[in-house]
Amino acid sequence: MNHTARTRTVVSCTLVVAALGAGVTGCGAGGNAALATKPYDAAGQISFTGPTEAGKRVDPDKPLEVTLKSDEGRITDVTARDATGRYVTGELAADGGRWHSTSPLAANAHYTVQVSTEDDDGAPGRKVLTFDTTKTTGKKTLGVTFGPEAGEYGVGQPITVQLDQEIKDKAQRAVVERGLRVTSVPAVQGSWYWVGDKELHYRPKEYWPAHATVQVHSDLDGIKINDKLSGGTTKDLKITIGDRVEAITDAATHQLTFYKNGQVINQIPVTTGKPGFETRNGVKVVLEKQYFVRMRGTTVGIAEGSSDSYDLPVYYATRVTWSGEYVHAAPWSVGSQGYANVSHGCTGMSTSNAEWFFDHVRPGDVVKVVNSNGHAMEDFGNGFGDWNLDWKKWSAGSALNGGSGAPANPQDSVRLRPAAA
Repeated sequence: MNHTARTRTVVSCTLVVAALGAGVTGCGAGGNAALATKPYDAAGQISFTGPTEAGKRVDPDKPLEVTLKSDEGRITDVTARDATGRYVTGELAADGGRWHSTSPLAANAHYTVQVSTEDDDGAPGRKVLTFDTTKTTGKKTLGVTFGPEAGEYGVGQPITVQLDQEIKDKAQRAVVERGLRVTSVPAVQGSWYWVGDKELHYRPKEYWPAHATVQVHSDLDGIKINDKLSGGTTKDLKITIGDRVEAITDAATHQLTFYKNGQVINQIPVTTGKPGFETRNGVKVVLEKQYFVRMRGTTVGIAEGSSDSYDLPVYYATRVTWSGEYVHAAPWSVGSQGYANVSHGCTGMSTSNAEWFFDHVRPGDVVKVVNSNGHAMEDFGNGFGDWNLDWKKWSAGSALNGGSGAPANPQDSVRLRPAAA
């Protein structure tokens, strides 16, 4: 190894951070013969905070650190992952003298750390280190439940997470969020949104592509979230997306236009909410379908016996809010459908049209109302109003990207290879 300090040219490339932050090289050695040689053993060039003795275990609550033993050469990359394939995020100093982990390790896990270096002549070195972490002691585990249930859904279906413990601290939320993985084929840009201390929603920037496959996985098992809480095991989720179905109701023209994969396939005369009971404006998502529902005015705050009181058998009811807004058969108002708004907030149509609609939608399909005098659909808590938030506001609900609108997935972020000293 040449210990003479001198200026040298560095091959330009970037390191792309893989899932949970692993670095993988983004370029080759080019024409540099030194970089094409077999790596030397870098054991004498670096020091590592973890134990190297057999049987010794690492405290998962403590960060990893790899440093140069002298000012000769530098570290070029460090990749750390456990036996399940989970990567550990880390930061490499600009001068290549130190790398340290920035995400917690899992308890009771086996890790492999690959350290790449180069000497002052640019020759590559490598050292592979392995270690095990200790088991957790006395910590609660965080329960994570994915939703919806496995099945086929419309393009507007958000992914949901219910936690069994409150997570309020932003740094702890970031740990949780990094451990929740959503992948789709075809791939799309998406982000998590913290609806509350125990609930997250995930949606793409735009609606899911038709016929996509979406898989959700948690990497939180054994990961420290705080001093008293670590991640637990979670059942994976897989859903498929059907055709792109959008039902758009214009409350001013009293028409519902039904789109399938961008094509108009039906137009249905409807009635929506009358003054004082106007239908909510905005995007909603089909929650469930019920062949028969008994609808009572008392359930939405209408006094029994008043002029607006009702108690009706309703068929082909497609629910879009938990507070009681449906698209349904309303044979009693056929004379007003297409001409006037006379309902108590639901979208009513003839029985034959309601049956057709019922047969052509599924949970997750998009139902949008425009030109109503009603208030806007609630973003959360009354169904899925998630799509009424623009992407900038949605991104701001993530604990990872700080509201920048940047991708929340660590594999989408990029760090530069440190320049030569």
